Amino acid sequence: MADFPSKVTTETSSPHSQSSQQGGNSLQGLAASITAKVDVSFLRSVPSILMLAEIVLGLLHWALIASTPYRIEPAYGWVMFVAVTLWIITTILFFLILFNIQRLLAFVPWPLVVMMYNGVATVLYLTAFLANAATVKTFLFSLFYGHIGAAAFFGALLTLAYGASAFFAYMDWRSDGGNAATDTVPT
Repeated sequence: MADFPSKVTTETSSPHSQSSQQGGNSLQGLAASITAKVDVSFLRSVPSILMLAEIVLGLLHWALIASTPYRIEPAYGWVMFVAVTLWIITTILFFLILFNIQRLLAFVPWPLVVMMYNGVATVLYLTAFLANAATVKTFLFSLFYGHIGAAAFFGALLTLAYGASAFFAYMDWRSDGGNAATDTVPT
């Protein structure tokens, strides 16, 4: 007890007095709190790069199809549905992970959800790519032949990107103890 100081003083201040001492520059504090909530290590990871590629390529994919008279061929309704839906969900999922919102929803098994999403997205994009590639010939003598062909190419790239994301999500799920049987072994 000899090491403990005999007099302890504490000072408290309100948040308003602290900002007035700093000259009222509350933007620095705001920027610090925003950057503290962003998961910078996620931005440097391979799954993040793949998600960013899926967002950019997905936007190009559905923009190319939307710029054509895609209603001529019924298969392009499916291609547009898959492209737009997965683009929106991937964008939302990217920001959920980037801002650590999944930590607030701890009851959701996120590694399993991300793995299942990427697996389903891979299958859906494979079907959309095949439908797109099989009907490119419909637009052979029109001005939109290049758009539809490029959309088929981006559909193939997106299928590969979602497949790679599914693989990395599977590896993350396995390293997170995804096998429930090993977690419930009686002792």
